[in-house]
Amino acid sequence: MLVGDRMSHPVITIPPDMPVVDALNLMRTEHIRRTPVVKDGKLVGIVSDKDLLNASPSPATTLSVWEINYLLSKITVEEVMTRDVITVTEDTPIEEAARIMADNKIGGLPVVRDGKVVGIITETDLFKIFLEMMGARVPGVRVAILVPNVKGELAQLTKAISDAGGNIISLGTFAGDDPSTALITIKLSGLTEEEVKEALKDLVEKFEDIRTMSAA
Repeated sequence: MLVGDRMSHPVITIPPDMPVVDALNLMRTEHIRRTPVVKDGKLVGIVSDKDLLNASPSPATTLSVWEINYLLSKITVEEVMTRDVITVTEDTPIEEAARIMADNKIGGLPVVRDGKVVGIITETDLFKIFLEMMGARVPGVRVAILVPNVKGELAQLTKAISDAGGNIISLGTFAGDDPSTALITIKLSGLTEEEVKEALKDLVEKFEDIRTMSAA
C-alpha cells in the first residue's frame, strides 16, 4: 500500500498571510487539525491547530476582548507556521510515511507531486489503515500467540488454521519477549475458540490471549 492510495485529497491549504483567527475558524469548520501553507502554488510551510492556539494571548492576560481581537487580527499564519516541512510522494510506502511521522513526532505529512501539494497523509489515516489491517470491524476469533521465531513457523500456523476449517481475516506479526520468539495476532472465522486452541496447540509456546469479537 502506498501513500497515494490512502492520502486525504483534495487537500485544504491556506496562504501565509491569512490571519490566525481565520485559519483556526477554517480548521474548526473543516474538522482538520493541520494544513499545508501554500504561496503561488508552492509549499512554504505547515501549520497545526496547536500552533494557532499557541499564538493566542494567555487566559491570564489583562487585555480586553477588543484588544485581544485586534492583536490576533494582526498575527498571520506565516508567523507561527513550521517552515522546514517534511514531505512524501504518492509512491512512498505507507509504512515509510508512518516511520517518518513517528521518528519526527509529527502528525501529518504533505504529499507533493512536481513541487505541488496533492494531498496529506495524517495519523488519522494511519489509524484507519491499522483498524483495517487488524480486521477490527469484522467479527471473528482473535488470538494472540507466542511462537518460536524460526523460518517456516508462520506457514505452519496458517496451514493448521486452514486444515481445521478456519479462514484468516487478518494477521499481524510483532516482536516477542526476546529475539527467539514472535508474537502473532490472528483474527479468523469458521472456528470456535476451543477449535483454534486445538488446531494450534502443538505450534504455540503460549496463548497470550484468545477471544471472540463481534462487529464494531
